[in-house]
Parts: sequence; structure tokens; C-alpha cells
Amino acid sequence: MEKWVVSAKRADFQEISRKFGVDPVIARLMRNRDQITDEEIEKYLHGRLSDLHSWKLLKGMGELLGILTDKIEQKKKIRIIGDYDIDGVCSTYILLKGLQRAGARVDVDIPDRMKDGYGISEELIDLAAQASVDTIITCDNGISAISQIAHAKALGMTVLVTDHHEVPYEELPQGEVRTILPPADAIVNPKQEGDTYPFSGICGAMVAFKVICGLYETLGIPKTELNNLIPFAAIATVGDVMELQDENRIIVREGLMRLQNPENKGLKALIRVNNLEEKTITAYHIGFILGPCMNASGRLSTAKRALNLLLTEDEKEASILAEDLKALNDSRKDMTAKGVEQAIEMVENTDLAKDRVLVIYLPDCHESLAGIIAGRIRERYTKPVFVLTKGEEGVKGSGRSIETYHMFQEMVKCKELFTKFGGHPMAAGLSMEEENIEKLRRRLNENCTLTQEDMTEKIVIDVPMPMSYVTIPFIRQLSQLEPFGKGNTKPVFAQKNLQISQCRVLGKNRNVVKMQLKDEFGAAAEGIWFGDGDVFVTKTQEKPCFDVIYYPTVNSFRGRESIEMVVQSIR
Repeated sequence: MEKWVVSAKRADFQEISRKFGVDPVIARLMRNRDQITDEEIEKYLHGRLSDLHSWKLLKGMGELLGILTDKIEQKKKIRIIGDYDIDGVCSTYILLKGLQRAGARVDVDIPDRMKDGYGISEELIDLAAQASVDTIITCDNGISAISQIAHAKALGMTVLVTDHHEVPYEELPQGEVRTILPPADAIVNPKQEGDTYPFSGICGAMVAFKVICGLYETLGIPKTELNNLIPFAAIATVGDVMELQDENRIIVREGLMRLQNPENKGLKALIRVNNLEEKTITAYHIGFILGPCMNASGRLSTAKRALNLLLTEDEKEASILAEDLKALNDSRKDMTAKGVEQAIEMVENTDLAKDRVLVIYLPDCHESLAGIIAGRIRERYTKPVFVLTKGEEGVKGSGRSIETYHMFQEMVKCKELFTKFGGHPMAAGLSMEEENIEKLRRRLNENCTLTQEDMTEKIVIDVPMPMSYVTIPFIRQLSQLEPFGKGNTKPVFAQKNLQISQCRVLGKNRNVVKMQLKDEFGAAAEGIWFGDGDVFVTKTQEKPCFDVIYYPTVNSFRGRESIEMVVQSIR
């Protein structure tokens, strides 16, 4: 059951409207997104690349760049070790292109999800040693690789860590917390203790981008050459579901502008095979179309296929690689649907239903799909979810959480049950022995303090707004708030007591409903609903009036523009 609440943050909306030349409702929407001062509002509306925080503010950057420039000058062999998801692929690309431009002897390796698991492994380190690699630089991983990096150091290698994940820690008997850092020669991670970087919520590719910013400035390479790397930092920021706030918002907006006609042949081909050439690329397209294609290579094959797509200079090869990734993603969708169906059946028909933290074991599920399935189950039940699968060496799994449950902290409380784990407040990955699954389920639920209120999906309404207020110029102003995503959600509008009539179900899957909306004051508008059309029509026949959550859009047809309300929820 959803709970609808109205955001009630206060400000002088008329004054903000006057000062920044926006509608008072736009002013209210910005305040709801915690843009309070004039400086914050100006940056939110008009933030530029010059507003990005300086790379110099990241702890450890000076040491890392000092070592890196020495190694480049000495022509030492450098190997980048990335990760197999979209953030890992993009950060690997950024470091590789940047280091190549700086004249480094550099190559890359990316772990195999099935064989190596998450992040840098001893096997990858041994392979680097066999190849006479002098220096390893990680991206989007490494902060929790304590023993692995110790192994690399024992082999005489220099190790540089660039990462953004939570720093491992342990709780001492007196209640104090001690962080545990790997024995690397330099570490750049905005989440490490003592780092005063103004915004710690950046992804691995943004950390890599900052490293290359610093490298170019140190070596006197023109700043304009960074522009080609911006789309990849943007793709990773959206794909890794970072908060679209502060500099993340700026880099994504700038990246989207460059994605409308990308220079990169691989990106151009991926856009083409997904039939997006004629569309304006938004954060939605990254998050739900392009990003999943790139992620599919790391899930079902090797992430090197996605990296090769980004690196190719041959248009024919780019087309072939892009088609391959799309086909992989289509296969992934089918496998995911089956896994979700199995997980729901387990929750509905076993004693898992009473748990506040769901630990679902799907031994035959492809381990790379665990995180996606966990996310779908979380959406359905509004509970933290771990989906575990059987691998060649024990059990592997992924978790997805809700806002009121810090998944990483809860995992730390039972860390002895894992052979390996890491993550964020909202997501995590793990490896463990099969016999510990039931212990994990029991411990997580015993420690859980979630209330029913915490597990009730909450829809926050930005503005209770009559449809009659909406005009096409107002809808155009809404675009100033983009890009939308986590941390900068699409505005939510609502109106009470709307009549819904003339419903027509469209589409071969009957998943689109066109309708007429009319309020008690006589205002009318076209409406559209995306979802199970027959269920929607049946529901709307039960009662004459509904409260409606909607988002206004402009519908263009044969040169004529009209307002259409996208209905998002009714009650």
C-alpha cells in the first residue's frame, strides 16, 4: 500500500521566482530538492564545467599523481584493473585514454564476474606480474582488497587505488570504529577518513576523471582535451545510480549534450542499434537502454566486449559489437524475468513472507542477474533484498536496499559469515559458504529494526496542482530541472477528485491507456497511463472519482502541440 505525503518545505517562492525568472512552482520544486541559497539555485539551474570541484581537493591525489608521472617518465609498464559493470568499464576507458595521451606504457585488465568475482584478485595480480607490470592502478575497486594488494606489494609492484566504494571498517569493543585501508602506495577515494572533498557521492569514473584532470594539468596537456571523456563520466554516474546532485548533475547534463551526436564510434553505434538516433538522449536512455547493454557484457560474457566497443575506431566493427551487446541484453531480460518469477513464488509461498529482510536463494540463477532480481523484488515488497546464487566456489549474491536500511552497515554486523563483501548503503555484493545462508537470513532479521512505516512505499508529492495551471511554457520550464534520476527525481504533481472517462486500451501488449481527465471545476485534459491496461480500466470503473498523481508533457502530432498528463498513480 502506498502512502502519499506532500512535501512542505518553505521558502519565499515569489522572490525566488522573481530573482531567477522562473515560475513560482519551479521555485518550489527547487526548494523541495534542497536548493536553498542563491548560489545553490544558480548552480542548479546554470551549473557549468567550471563549477566542478578541483581534483586538488581529493585526499591522496598529490601522492598518486607524483608516483604516476614518475612511472610515465620512466616508461614503466602500467596496468589498469577495472571492474565489470558500467562504472568499471567507463572508468577503465577514462584512465586508459588519459594515460595513453600522457605517453604512458599502459594496458588494461578487467575481472571476469564468474571466475574472478568483484574487483582485483590475486590471480589478476599474478598475471600482471608475469607480464612484467611495474604498477597497477585500480578504478571502481580496490578499497576493500586488503590481502590482494598486500600480495601485489609482496611481489614488488606499486599499487595505486582509485575507488568510490565504502571503506571497510570494524567495530571495536568500546563502540569505536576503525577503518581498514589496503596497503597501497596511494589511495584516492572521497569516502576515506580525513578526506575533505566537498561532494563524496561521485562514482568510480568520476574519480578516474579527476585523476586525468590532475594528470593533464600537471603535464600541461590542454584542458579542452578532457571534453571527450565527459560522456563516459556521465554514463557511469547515471548507470551506477549516483545522486544527481552537485557536480554529478553538471557532469551528466554536459555529458548528455555531447551524447546527442557523440564522437565515439562505439557510442554512436550503440545509440543507432537501439533506435535512439532521432531521439533526444536523456538520463532515462542511459539508465534503461544504453547502460543495460553495456552492463550485459559483464553479466553474461566479459566486460571487455563493452570496453572494446568504446575503444574501436572502425565503424563496421562498432556496429557488430553494438549489435552483440544488444542481443546479450535481450537475452539478459528474458533470464531476469524467469528469475523474478521464481523469487516471487518463494516469497509468496514460504515463510520468507514474514521476514523484514529477504534472503532469497536461487541456486540455478545466473549469478550476474542477482542484483537486478533483488532490485525488482525490493520494488515489489519495499524491503531490503539479498538474492543469492550458487557459483563454482560457494555462494555469490547481491543486495538492494530501501532508504531506511543501510545495507553495508548491517552486513558489517555479520561480516564473519562472508568470505568477501562490499558495497553502499543501498546496494552490496557478497560471497559466502552455502551453509551460512540460513544463518545470514536469521542474523539480518534479528538485527533488523525496520518498522511497518519504514517498509511502506512513500510517494512524496511536490505540488498539489490543478491541471488548469499547466501550460506549454510551464512544461518547457520543467526541463530546466533535468536531468532527472536518483537524488533529483522527476517532479510529482497531484490533484484530488478527478473523473477518469473514455478509457481506450492500446498496444499489442495492452499496456497503454488513453483517457479523458476532468476535475470538479470543469478543467479537462488528455491522460495516458503505461501499465496493465485492463487492470487500470477495471479499477477506474469501480468509482466515479480518483485522486491522481501525474506529470505534464507536450504531445506533438502532425505539427500540433497539445498537453498530455502522464498518470503515474491513482487512488
